[in-house]
Amino acid sequence: MTKQTAHASAVAAIDVPKVRHTHGLVPVVGIGASAGGLDPICEFLVSVPPASGFAYVVVQHLDPTHKAMLPELLQRVTRMPVHEIEDGMPVEADHVYVIPPGRDLGFDGANFAVLPASGARGHHFPIDSFFQALAVRNGEHAVAAVFSGMGADGTRGLAAVRAAGGLTLAQQPASARFDPMPLSAIGADLVDIVALPGEMAALVTSWRSSQESILPAQAAAQRDALRQLFQLLLKQTGANFSDYKLSTMLRRIERRMKVRQCLSLADYVVFLRANPAEIELLFKELLIGVTNFFRDPKVWDYLMASALPQLLAAHPDGANFKAWVPACSTGEEAYSLAIAFNEVLERVRPAARYTLQIFATDLDDDAIERARHGLFGNGIEAEMSPEVLQRYFMPAEKGGFRVRKDVRNTIIFARQNVISDPPFTKLDILCCRNLLIYFTSKLQEQLIPLFHYALKPDGLLMLGSADTPGNFHELFAPATGAGRIYRRLDASVHRVANYFPTRVNTVSVSTASEAQPSSMNGNLQSQLEQQLLKKHTPAAVLLNAHGDILYIHGRTGAYLEPAAGKANWNIHAMAREGLRHELADLLKRATLGEGLIAVRGLVQRDDAGKPLQALDLTAEPMPGEGPLAGTVMLTLASAPLPPAKRRSRTSNPQLLELEQQLAQARLEIQAVRAEMQTSREELKSANEELQSTNEELQSANEELTTSKEEMQSLNEELYTVNAELQSKVDDLSVVNGDMKNLLNSTDVATIFLDGELRIRRFTDQSKQIYKLIPGDVNRPLSDIVNDLQYPELEDDAREVLRTLVFRERQIATNNGGWYTVRIMPYRTVDNVIDGVVVTFINITESKQLEAQLRSMQKG
Repeated sequence: MTKQTAHASAVAAIDVPKVRHTHGLVPVVGIGASAGGLDPICEFLVSVPPASGFAYVVVQHLDPTHKAMLPELLQRVTRMPVHEIEDGMPVEADHVYVIPPGRDLGFDGANFAVLPASGARGHHFPIDSFFQALAVRNGEHAVAAVFSGMGADGTRGLAAVRAAGGLTLAQQPASARFDPMPLSAIGADLVDIVALPGEMAALVTSWRSSQESILPAQAAAQRDALRQLFQLLLKQTGANFSDYKLSTMLRRIERRMKVRQCLSLADYVVFLRANPAEIELLFKELLIGVTNFFRDPKVWDYLMASALPQLLAAHPDGANFKAWVPACSTGEEAYSLAIAFNEVLERVRPAARYTLQIFATDLDDDAIERARHGLFGNGIEAEMSPEVLQRYFMPAEKGGFRVRKDVRNTIIFARQNVISDPPFTKLDILCCRNLLIYFTSKLQEQLIPLFHYALKPDGLLMLGSADTPGNFHELFAPATGAGRIYRRLDASVHRVANYFPTRVNTVSVSTASEAQPSSMNGNLQSQLEQQLLKKHTPAAVLLNAHGDILYIHGRTGAYLEPAAGKANWNIHAMAREGLRHELADLLKRATLGEGLIAVRGLVQRDDAGKPLQALDLTAEPMPGEGPLAGTVMLTLASAPLPPAKRRSRTSNPQLLELEQQLAQARLEIQAVRAEMQTSREELKSANEELQSTNEELQSANEELTTSKEEMQSLNEELYTVNAELQSKVDDLSVVNGDMKNLLNSTDVATIFLDGELRIRRFTDQSKQIYKLIPGDVNRPLSDIVNDLQYPELEDDAREVLRTLVFRERQIATNNGGWYTVRIMPYRTVDNVIDGVVVTFINITESKQLEAQLRSMQKG
């Protein structure tokens, strides 16, 4: 769809959310995690400095049927208060908040809003949902971080935060227990900082400090720094940003300045010169695209309900339609158009055959590569109906969805720049949405006639909600009730395109200000020379040794045409029928150094073989030194058709023989071409059969893949619960150790019995009375040999269980010892009786002293 870039091919995908006024709102750091996320969350919170001024919101995949222990666990590692969020709870600085299980989270002004889950279990993406709400609320002050987890939840949310100007972070994949979530965000080029969780808090604090301390530069110094910045971008990326609105450029540049903590534009230019990799990151920043399927549903509804059926009705015998989607970003807009066309065919079911070939182009190679793969995250479930999702997508092996082959094969993705590259022509549909708004008015006035030139009569032009054809009302008419869909009108030749994009090797960077009206105070001689060049010089093309076009002068549309398929700017591919063979021979002779080679009066014929026009062609190799070394200049000029001559019969037998041989050679070439075409068709048919077989196998695997995704989601929730329980187990282990040491330190023999008087636990001192070993646990106490003269012990224990009144007796042993035996009920923390506790206190010495006293009294 759209991208914000220095060239027209990359802006349309930006759909920055409408950001609320954030003054007075507490800045929020959103933390998204899933399986394996507890440890990095704790590392992050431990490193948060006191009084940071942020509120920290933890969004983790939690089991909705399980009571969350996450707030309790996090409270142990941070001094900040930790709360499980309730609807309407205020957002306070230096507090930690945890999302409730099975819910989505948003904002209502300065308070939280707890929302019902937006998807079923396994298809619920709370991190994306919260990050998108965070981008709307905090705008350029939003901070979002993605930690360990499976799947791709959080990636689309990071895109929204970044588009709003906020800061995006991801955990280093090598440090994550499960790396798919951070890898997904990093792979989508949506992460500003990749770091360890323990380092992120300091980076966020530094980012906020630099955000508050960036000072406005003086206008002159800023213009000079911006000019230098544009030159650096042009030199390294070949992208010229001078045709973009200054406000658009500055907003994106300032975001990178905040990330790099540069206080002025001049400082940032110095940083760019020292760090070429930052130039690429800035280029990516300007290319950033937030796109989705079927954006502006009313436009697509009209397209499927009226515009496309009318297009089919205008061609009752069938047709092969062509469409162009410039600035396609990662392909959502192009795939939406293909799906819409297929939906209309399914609904109308015409008898004739109709096809739609879509050319989708963009300046960003990475975006084009992702578009070619046709792989999208689970978030697209919210952008279309389940029926459409099922018909045109299949579950991907590693999560998400993949476009079906039959839809993918209708689209050709290619790198192309709508400002500097020739357009596709003879189009039925041109979909260029939310692109023109980012250009200067001068460039808009050049591109609208160019779109008119590219479309067929009555062709459809789809623009974004903020785009219009401007003052070119005679070129396009709005479709009634269509929003931003226009039909091409026939227009005067004076109003059609007088601007034709040409790719050049070097482009001078204009001033960074907006387009200014042309002035007549310039050099008169220079202006006159420009007019002479424009009116009286022939069209010319500068070529390299391979025939690739380096520069185009004048209007070449009568001689050259972009070839269908992948963008190819080679002269042999673009030459119109009837010129290719002559051009090949002409250029070959010129590259061999034969000097200026000319062909005069070359006649071009139409499909019926009638003379169409005559051409004068010249090819001249350029000087061997300087920037033009190794190139060839080709000129093309119209010439009058030669008068028709009466063909006289010749009696020269040698000439007749040569004519016959030429005719025979042409027939043989035609036969070879026919055989090659047949072979291609057979190969294509075999390929289609293989693709059909592959699709059947993929369809058979869909149910298993869907089940796998549900199990994966369940596994993530269980992993989170397991991590919480493991923490509890660790705590219980510590408590158990304390209890054991306490009991041993009292030197009191203690035996714990359950309700059936089976041994549950015993202390080491108990082994002196009962012959106990560790394997006796769960055995009845009556089975164990003891030295007590107390056969009624089991009966007394049962009586205690019945009456809940403890009993205490002094019991002698077989070896002359004495013990105070106390039997008490065993109460759980829930005040439930679950057995008895029997303690044995050694009173042998007391009994001996008592006996001695008695003997002394008797004596």
